[in-house]
Amino acid sequence: MDTKRDIQWYPGHMAKAVRQMKDQMKLVDLVIEVIDARIPQSARNPELEQIAQGKSRFLIMAKADLAVQSETERWLKSYQAKGIAAVAIDARKKQDIKRVKEKILHLVKEKQERDRKRGIRFRPVRALIVGIPNVGKSTLINSLASRSVAKTGNKPGVTKGQQWIKNAQGFELLDTPGILWPKLTDRTEGMHLAMIGTMPDTLKFISEQEMAIEMIRYGITVWPDKLFSDFAVKADQEEALWLQEAAVRLHALKSGNEPDIDKAAKMIVDRFRKGGLGPVTLEPCPD
Repeated sequence: MDTKRDIQWYPGHMAKAVRQMKDQMKLVDLVIEVIDARIPQSARNPELEQIAQGKSRFLIMAKADLAVQSETERWLKSYQAKGIAAVAIDARKKQDIKRVKEKILHLVKEKQERDRKRGIRFRPVRALIVGIPNVGKSTLINSLASRSVAKTGNKPGVTKGQQWIKNAQGFELLDTPGILWPKLTDRTEGMHLAMIGTMPDTLKFISEQEMAIEMIRYGITVWPDKLFSDFAVKADQEEALWLQEAAVRLHALKSGNEPDIDKAAKMIVDRFRKGGLGPVTLEPCPD
């Protein structure tokens, strides 16, 4: 990735979603921000601080099953120390969804008490769910609603518009499209977002070869034996040989048995994103 070139990706539906979100903010009691537990820092949209100003906030670290548990726990302690309500979940687990529901009710309890004193009864809790693309918002909403109401997919851009979704426990959830900020200027941040699949690979801001090399660099520090067994990659090899060795081990070959570097890179990226190499936390919690 060119370190001198900013990444600018702001499709029309994202700009529209931001405008709609600002309009809807006055209707909601709680803003639920969903982030990917593998990149707790890069997954937070800095624009949300201004948009959600004055609203109760709840941070959900989704895809915790793909992250390093000890690092996730450190992040949670850090949030707690800063007074940020946060939980780490696998949205497919019922016990995790139960914890989310209980936390939502706890966070809006004071608001409901004020409503009752003013004679307002039986008004459902309204929560706005936000996050960058492909962090698991739709999976979370379907689990909270106990039915399939939001489209899901392991790629960004699945949710295009806003929709209100009712929940049997009295919630009303407003699903929103994944929203990135207009410009990414930090190379590491851009690489991390690309590695977990937040931006469509078709945009080619960062090539799959670049991502695969970065994934191997990470893996050598945490699961070197797995890299050697799966891809024949060793820490003492030159980086230029990593994808060639992996292509041979993966039988990703062109005619004449030449290593197909592009195919090998794609296979590594896919396995990394799905957790097939092991748990990943690209952004350790600062001390």
